[in-house]
Amino acid sequence: MAVKSDNNESMQVDTKLVRELALMLDETGLSEIEVADGQRKIRVARAMTATGTAVSLAAPAAITAPAPAVPMATPADIMPANAVKSPMVGTAYLAPDPSAAPFVAVGQSVTAGDTLLIIEAMKVMNPITALAAGTVKAIYIESGQPVEFDQPLMVIE
Repeated sequence: MAVKSDNNESMQVDTKLVRELALMLDETGLSEIEVADGQRKIRVARAMTATGTAVSLAAPAAITAPAPAVPMATPADIMPANAVKSPMVGTAYLAPDPSAAPFVAVGQSVTAGDTLLIIEAMKVMNPITALAAGTVKAIYIESGQPVEFDQPLMVIE
């Protein structure tokens, strides 16, 4: 097979080689392959198309009236107003180190300024202290747990 090149010279194309290269594309899953021999280059390429699976959706047998809307409880509705919330994103620790006792426990009385937990953020340990005196009613996190900004951590009443 003869093909005209850019400078109008005839170039002999080895069709057997082209077929072998095309077969290699199929076997390997490649989208193109190019070989060069001196000044002769042969490039075989194919267009790749995305294959997807057909999904059939079944229509419902009968249309029913929507159920009456039930208001969903939001965390603000459930969470007491006196919940201690995280002032930052980080990792919360309930004790100064893994072998130590926790700073506070449920049922324990605390005074303003007592350390409740530590939040590690950017390799800095930030103590979270009680803003007022009270009793620890609930602890919502575990030691070593990641926490988000404004996430409730515990309740002090």
